[in-house]
Amino acid sequence: MSMEPAYLPDPGEWTCGRCGGPLVQSKVEVTYLGSVFSVILPACPACGLTMVPKSLAEGKMAEVEALLEDK
Repeated sequence: MSMEPAYLPDPGEWTCGRCGGPLVQSKVEVTYLGSVFSVILPACPACGLTMVPKSLAEGKMAEVEALLEDK
């Protein structure tokens, strides 16, 4: 069982905007202001492009960004 948070996109068939391959849930590292976070996000296994769901970008990531910038 994984301890990393997992974020799913809206339902549907998601494909990579770079190479057209299907996106699969993958563990990725997100780095911001010297801090590294492991999360599970939709990513392309062929080229590595990762999709950050809008709800995550505008919600949790914006919250963490504000906390890190206040340090």
